[in-house]
Amino acid sequence: MMLRRNRFLTLLSRGGLKISKMLSMMLMTCWTKSPPKLPLGRIHHQDYEFDRDELTLLWMAEGLLQQPRSGSTLEEVGYEYFNDLASRSFFQPSNIAYKNSFVMHDLMHDLATFYGGKFYFRTFELKNLLKHDTKTRHLSYGLRNDSVSKIMDVCDSLKHARTLMQIDLYIDDDFSEGIIDPCHLLEDLKCLRVLSFNKALFREEDLLHDSIGELIHLRYLDLSYTSVVTLPESLCDLYNLQTLKLRECMRLKELPSNMQNLVKLRHLNIRGTRLKEMPKGMGKLKDLQILTYYIVGKHEENGVGELGELVNLGGSFWIEKLENVVNSREAWKARMVNKKYIRHLCLEWSSGKDSELVDSQMEKDVLAKLEPHKDLKELRIRGYRGTMFPDWVGQSLYHNMTELELIGCGNCWVLPSLGQLPSLERLFISSLEKVKRIGGEFYKDDGTDHHREIPFRSLKTLHIGIMPWWEEWESVECDDDDAPFPQLEELTIWECPQLRGDLPTFLPSLKALGIVGCEQLGCYLPRAPIIRKLRIFGKQEARMRDLPLSTLEQLSISGEQQVEYVFDAMTHTQSTSLTRLEISNCSSAISFPGDSLPPSLGSLYIIDCKNVEFPMQHQQHHSLMRLHINNSCDSLTSFALSAFPNLKYLTIQRPENLTSLEVSHSQSLQNLSISDCSKLENIRLPASLSQLIINKCPLLEERIQKKDPHIWPSISRIPYIQFNGILIHNDSTS
Repeated sequence: MMLRRNRFLTLLSRGGLKISKMLSMMLMTCWTKSPPKLPLGRIHHQDYEFDRDELTLLWMAEGLLQQPRSGSTLEEVGYEYFNDLASRSFFQPSNIAYKNSFVMHDLMHDLATFYGGKFYFRTFELKNLLKHDTKTRHLSYGLRNDSVSKIMDVCDSLKHARTLMQIDLYIDDDFSEGIIDPCHLLEDLKCLRVLSFNKALFREEDLLHDSIGELIHLRYLDLSYTSVVTLPESLCDLYNLQTLKLRECMRLKELPSNMQNLVKLRHLNIRGTRLKEMPKGMGKLKDLQILTYYIVGKHEENGVGELGELVNLGGSFWIEKLENVVNSREAWKARMVNKKYIRHLCLEWSSGKDSELVDSQMEKDVLAKLEPHKDLKELRIRGYRGTMFPDWVGQSLYHNMTELELIGCGNCWVLPSLGQLPSLERLFISSLEKVKRIGGEFYKDDGTDHHREIPFRSLKTLHIGIMPWWEEWESVECDDDDAPFPQLEELTIWECPQLRGDLPTFLPSLKALGIVGCEQLGCYLPRAPIIRKLRIFGKQEARMRDLPLSTLEQLSISGEQQVEYVFDAMTHTQSTSLTRLEISNCSSAISFPGDSLPPSLGSLYIIDCKNVEFPMQHQQHHSLMRLHINNSCDSLTSFALSAFPNLKYLTIQRPENLTSLEVSHSQSLQNLSISDCSKLENIRLPASLSQLIINKCPLLEERIQKKDPHIWPSISRIPYIQFNGILIHNDSTS
């Protein structure tokens, strides 16, 4: 321990006071995922977690970043500092899904706490208010752990505090009582640079006071997830403000009219608000790096042209209400092609009843003038009202584009040429209501390459849905080696009632195929030698030439012909990989092949298959853990679990003739749900059962209410029972 601490102090001495401040800020922003098992300061490193981007913004607000070299930004300088600390093992990436989330080891936490001294602390670690030092400059609190009165008392004596921030901690289960009074805090803390009320509760009349404008040193303000309705105009007096976060302020409908005065603003997050339009003059905020979205107004001062001067915008950016753009010259003023730092762009028109009355050529010209830069990675176009897309949509010059989404473009009758986008991995097409045919133009070269490449050579996911007039998907004539979609792993087509065929004939990499609501589709499905998941719902007759039971792991099929086809295939070939099977909407009198199930099957769902005979006796199925029977298997009058020794979850709904349920000998069943069982009156339950749900079973309910000695003892010992929607907690076996 001492050796590691000495090494840590040596590193700090090399980096100077700045590194120690950075680590202390990192310590302040740590949040825990779960209640600790050990005393504070000895928690395993995965309990201390923080966000890279958030920490960089705090360093910037505290003035800990050197001014960038020409061509760099403050944010990039912060990332360099962060990467340098990470390379020295001060922290490491988290194992959870958040790509910018990192963790601090408990030892590093202890050492950072030691070195931070009296200048940094978190109020939930403070047992005695009198012990905090008046030199403290940086304070964080957790609303789940600190009483409001405690926070107020600490702030009363910290007149020179530079940081006050709320972090989400889960050290105990109790929420603090009381409501934050921002007016009181702002009167005392005039030196603040960082202020966070994230998720804080306010009295409605005190949401944010005009005195916020007196915090002239403030650089970072976070009001995310609060009930703020309006922001005072005095907010625009914060000329040093760099970051303003208003995420998920769902009651906020407008920003202050003088936002243009915040000339140092770099980050404005308004995701999840309900702003009606942007204030005038946003183009004057030339330092903006992040603006989550921009709502196009009807006036020149808040129109799309205001984006022209915001050349530093980056990351993810949405432009909404593009129907307010009245001419292509106004769209050209936005200079989207110059915004080289934007990686994810969404262009959105609001849907309206008059979409068919628009000038289609003008709409196309507007979208043409909104052409983004060629390094864009993701593009979404929603609600576009033109009949055709401009040429830039789908050009192979967009060599870095990995995701493209076309949704709700109700007037378009032809898809753009997308097949030559070299890096496209995910393509989503939905609600293009006038498209009748997908033809060769979907695949073809756009003329910018000397040699034609295999169409959609990098595509991995393709979803096409809600295309009510789509009738034909033209196939490309070629050998298997040159077939389109060589890397496609997931294909989903849904709600395309007029589609008849053809589909791509050969998809060598396909792992998941879903066809839903395509009643006219009667062709063979693509050859897919390594398919793992197959889902076919609806009345369509489409099916695979040879069902690959040797590779399928999940199979969901609907309709008589589909169910009969699958059962016939299972009769001739034993499935060795199938873990989930769902059959539905079959009225034919058929039974499971050989009165048995695939030995690998773990979950079985039978829905609206009244004449399907269910296998019960001849052999045991050890792998089955979940069984769901709904309005099916009318021949089933009694049910016993002897055939399924490892079943854990059983759901039975609307059985026609079921009278008895005997599961008392099971040692594995944990959850049982039975509903709409009009003839069920006998039930025997096992000791392993932990949850029982009973709904609309009149004969059984009568016996339960009378505590019938033949069934009541096995019911009374179950910890949780839901009886006709009412949750009952059993504390005894009486």
